[in-house]
Amino acid sequence: MQLQDFVINDVKPLSITDKISDVQLLFNQLTYSHIPVQNNGIYLGCISEADAYCFEKAKSISDCNYAIEGFYVRPTTNWLDVLEAFAQNDTNIMPVLDEKNKYLGYYELNDIIHLFNETPFFSEPGGILIVEKGIHDYSFSEVSQIVESNDAKLLGAFISKMDGDLAQITLKIGNASLNEVIQTFRRYSYNIISGHEEDSYIESLKERSQYLDKYLNM
Repeated sequence: MQLQDFVINDVKPLSITDKISDVQLLFNQLTYSHIPVQNNGIYLGCISEADAYCFEKAKSISDCNYAIEGFYVRPTTNWLDVLEAFAQNDTNIMPVLDEKNKYLGYYELNDIIHLFNETPFFSEPGGILIVEKGIHDYSFSEVSQIVESNDAKLLGAFISKMDGDLAQITLKIGNASLNEVIQTFRRYSYNIISGHEEDSYIESLKERSQYLDKYLNM
């Protein structure tokens, strides 16, 4: 995925000398949770909408620079790490800096979510299987071997839940009946939490993702 194609430059970063009143006015016009801030062309971080409305309008951003949040990603950051950065910083805008820390623009959260929808995990036909095993007892190499030993294709896998000493792994599996894969997982002492043939479960995930897209675009 070429994330660089999704870099946006339609909002000019604020200057550290801008008034809080101007920041609040800009937030009134936008749907972003944060806006980038620069000082003489150097990226400093982002100011959040929540913070902007807590400060006196007559002050400048420099008077409140302790509230600036310094998150960003690189053009080479992979899309999963970009998505994680969005989540960790509770934002819907992510500044992009080059290797010399020059501000290039930003990503929008809904664009990254659209990319997730285009991955084989969502787009390819198959079944969803959720298995559970002790945190210290499973390995992704073993999970892959179990799936592929049944002439199935593993389209995606991630840790969907950790509870105490147990980990749940959600798998997207193509080219095989889930029943044979399930029986093999049981022989390897995995608990079967849920198994969905074909697209019933993935369609539910798509609907939730589409709902999130609509929410982000409100």
